[in-house]
Amino acid sequence: MRDLDLTSLRLFIAVCETRNIARVAEQHAIVGSAISKRMAALEETVGTPLLVRRRRGVEPTAAGVTLLEHTRALLAGSDRIARDMAAYAAGVRGQVHILATASVLAESLASDVADFLQAPAHRDIRVGMEERVSSDVVRGIRQGMASVGICWDAAPLDGLESLPYRSDHLAIVTHPDHPLAAQAQLPFEQALGCEFVSLPAASAVQVMLQREAARQGQTLLHRVVVSNFDAALRVVRANLAISVVPVEVARPFADLYGLAVMPLTDTWARRRFSICYRDAQGLSPAARLLVDHLAALGRQEPMDSA
Repeated sequence: MRDLDLTSLRLFIAVCETRNIARVAEQHAIVGSAISKRMAALEETVGTPLLVRRRRGVEPTAAGVTLLEHTRALLAGSDRIARDMAAYAAGVRGQVHILATASVLAESLASDVADFLQAPAHRDIRVGMEERVSSDVVRGIRQGMASVGICWDAAPLDGLESLPYRSDHLAIVTHPDHPLAAQAQLPFEQALGCEFVSLPAASAVQVMLQREAARQGQTLLHRVVVSNFDAALRVVRANLAISVVPVEVARPFADLYGLAVMPLTDTWARRRFSICYRDAQGLSPAARLLVDHLAALGRQEPMDSA
C-alpha cells in the first residue's frame, strides 16, 4: 500500500463528519471534483471502498469507519509532532500534554506539576493540561490525543499501562444552617431526601451518585446543575442545595464561606486516581520524567489518608 496523504486524510474526516462533499469543498475553498478525486485516490490506495454515495450525500462504509478511527489517532499524533517540534524550535526541550478529570485538576495536579517544573533539571519542559471526564481521558489516550491521562481508577483502563496517583474522599457539603450540618460524617443514604447541586451527568462523581441512589431505590433530586466544583460550592453557600464534593476541594471553600463539610462513610466515597498512558516505551523523555514524579507522589500517599 502506498503512503497515505495527510491532506486527503483530513478531507476524508471532514467528509465523514459532514456526509457532504459539496459542504466540505465550501468549507475548505476547494472545488468538489478535487475532493472527489482525492477520495477516489484514497480508496485506490487502501484497496477497498470507503464511501457510499447516497441521494443526499455520502456515508462511510464499514472500512471507512475503521479508517476514520485510525485517521483521527494518526492526525492527532501528527499535530502533536508539529507542536513538539515547534516547542523545540522555540528552545523548549520537552512538551507533555495531560488529559485529567475535574477532580484531579481541582485538587492536586496543578501544584504537583508546578513543583515538577520548578526543578532546575525541568526548566526546559512545558506541560499542557486539559480537563475531560474519565471516559474521555481514557479515550483520548487510546486515540493518541495526549501522552498522559489522569482519571478515577474505576475507569476502563484495559489496554493501557497505569500507575497509582493520589486519592480523595467525597463529602457532603452544606450551608451551616442546613439540618445535616451538625453531623461530623454520614452515609450517603441520609442525604438522599435533600436537593442537590450537581455536576454534568457524564462526570465520574455524578455517575457514582446516580448509581448509589438507584441502589437505594431512590432518585437523586437535582435543583441546580453546574459545570465545576467552584460553582457548586457557591450554590451551597447561597443555601439553595447541598452537594457532594471531594474533601480536598471543599476545605478551602469551607473555611472561606463557613460551609459544613461531612465526609461520607461509604466505602466508594474514597477514590484512587490513576496515571495512564499507552506504552511506557513510547513516552517521550519529558513525559517519562513527569510520570515518574507523579507516581512517586502517589506512592507517598496511602489510600486511607484521603
